[in-house]
Amino acid sequence: MKFRAPQRIFIVPSTTSHLNSVRNHSRSFTSVFKRIQTSLQARASVGGGNGSSSQGDSYLVPGATVATLLMLGALHARRLYDDKKVEEARERGIEPEFKSDIKATFLRLIPLRLVSRCWGHIANVELPVWLRPYVHRAWARAFHSNLEEVALPLDEYASLREFFVRSLKEGCRPIDPDLQCLVSPVDGTVLRFGELKGAGAMIEQVKGFSYSVAALLGAGSLLPMMAAGDSNEEGNGQENSSADNRKRSWWKISLAYPKVLDPVSTCPVKGLFYCVIYLKPGDYHRIHAPVDWQVLVRRHFSGHLFPVNERAVRTIKNLYVENERVVLEGLWQEGFMAIAAIGATNIGSIEVLIEPELRTNKPKRRKSLHSDPPEERVYEPEGGGILLKKGDEMAAFNMGSTVVLIFQAPVSNVHENGDSKSEFKFSIKRGDRIRAGEALGRWK
Repeated sequence: MKFRAPQRIFIVPSTTSHLNSVRNHSRSFTSVFKRIQTSLQARASVGGGNGSSSQGDSYLVPGATVATLLMLGALHARRLYDDKKVEEARERGIEPEFKSDIKATFLRLIPLRLVSRCWGHIANVELPVWLRPYVHRAWARAFHSNLEEVALPLDEYASLREFFVRSLKEGCRPIDPDLQCLVSPVDGTVLRFGELKGAGAMIEQVKGFSYSVAALLGAGSLLPMMAAGDSNEEGNGQENSSADNRKRSWWKISLAYPKVLDPVSTCPVKGLFYCVIYLKPGDYHRIHAPVDWQVLVRRHFSGHLFPVNERAVRTIKNLYVENERVVLEGLWQEGFMAIAAIGATNIGSIEVLIEPELRTNKPKRRKSLHSDPPEERVYEPEGGGILLKKGDEMAAFNMGSTVVLIFQAPVSNVHENGDSKSEFKFSIKRGDRIRAGEALGRWK
C-alpha cells in the first residue's frame, strides 16, 4: 500500500506536531535499517575474500524479509494516520457516524482473502537468527508492544507469526479471583457494551447503523430470544425454564432442526449483555475464558476480510457479520455465553486452541462466501462439551482484530421467598484500555 502526499500542504499547529512525530518514527526505522546494514557488511567481511566478492557480493537479505520490513513501515504509517484522526475527533467530542464512502466500495473489489494468505506466508517465513531481534523490536516500536512481558528471548521467535501469538511471562495477566466477576478475554480497547434490548437484539456498530446478534452468531444459535409481544413476566418465566432445559439437554437443541424465528419479531430475554473489544496489532493476541464455562458448539463462517479499524467500522455495513469469524457458544452458571472472534485483513488465520485442526481463510470461490452455511462442530455431546476454567486459553489471532462477547448475567429479580439478586454492573467505560483477566463487570 502506497501513501502519496499532496503537493500542497497547509500546516497548522496541530499538524506540525503530528509531522514531527512521523519524522521521529521515520528516524527510528532508519536507525534500525542502518544497524541491519552494518551487521550485513560485517557478515560479508567474515571469512575474508578479496576482490569483487567482498565488495559487491555481500550477504543478501531474503526477499521475504525485505517485504516484511516494508510491510512494517506501511502498517506503521497507516496506524499513525488513523490514530491522529481518532484523537482529533475525541478532543472535539465528536461521535463518528456511519457514512459509506468510495473506499468501502473499492475494498470489495480487492481479493483481501488472497492478500491475507500472502501476508500469512510472509509472516511464517523463518528469519535468520541474527535478524530476529531487529524485526521484532521494529514491530514492537511501531505498534507499542511491551517487550518486557515477552516470555522468550526475541531470537527464539523464528517468524513474525510466532511473535504475534507469543505467550507472556508468568503473572503478567493475573485473573481477577472474584467468583462473582466476569473478566475480559483479551487485551484491547472497549468499543461498545451494554444490555441487549428491543426487537432484533441489535448491537450498534457506529452511530446510525446496527447489526443483528442473531446474524453474527448464526441461525442455529442457542441465543435465548422470545416473541416481541410477550410480557416481562412471561419473558422471565421463559428465561428460567429455557436455561434449565439447556443445562439438561443442550445437545437436543443443537442437533435438532431448530425453528428459526424472524429476528425482527423477536427480542432478547432479560439479562442478555454484550461487549465489543478491539485488539490493535501490537496487543497480546491470545483469547482467554472470561468465566468458568462449557463450550458446546463451534461455528466457522467464511466471509470477507475487511479491515476492522475505526474508519472501516464507520464506513462498511455489517462489518462484523460480513467478515470471516469463529463463534464459540456454550453455557456458564448464569446461562448463555458466546464469543465471536472476528477476522480482518491480514488476520484471516484464527487459531482455536481447543481445536487445533481447524483452518480458516481457506481458498474458496468468492461468490460462495455467504451462500454456504457455516461449518459447525458440536463438542462431545455425551460429556457436556469442553470445560474451561476462567483464564484458560481458548484461541488466538495472528494479528489484531475484534472480539464480541455475548452473555447472560444476573439481573434484579425478586423471588416468591423474598430473595433477590443484584443487577449485573459493567465496571468499564467506552474507550478504556483493558487487559485479559481484568474485570468487565460484577454482581452480588
